[in-house]
Amino acid sequence: QVQLVESGGGSVPAGGSLRLSCVAPEMIFLGAQMGWYRQGPGDQRDLVARFKYMDTVEYGDSVKGRFIMSRDTRKNTVYLQMNSLKPDDTAIYYCNARLPTSANYWGQGTQVTVSS
Repeated sequence: QVQLVESGGGSVPAGGSLRLSCVAPEMIFLGAQMGWYRQGPGDQRDLVARFKYMDTVEYGDSVKGRFIMSRDTRKNTVYLQMNSLKPDDTAIYYCNARLPTSANYWGQGTQVTVSS
């Protein structure tokens, strides 16, 4: 069973920052399109950021200019640096790994709560 292990969630006031981490098995990390999604209460799961070709990153409209996705291939880890957090960013954040075979894996989720 593939495990994506997330960490770094928590509670911060508006304007604060958090950094999420996601560790994937090496075989998954090297072959997958890695991304972050989030799901607020009563909402669908939406794209936050994901790697595309040539190391470019696609961001959701609501986080552009505030969030930065990066990765460390030596550690099989992707990060999501979240700055200027808003109450609307409150959600469970999920790490995702999508393989060319269409296999799709999710982490267990980490809660991010932003207070006003």
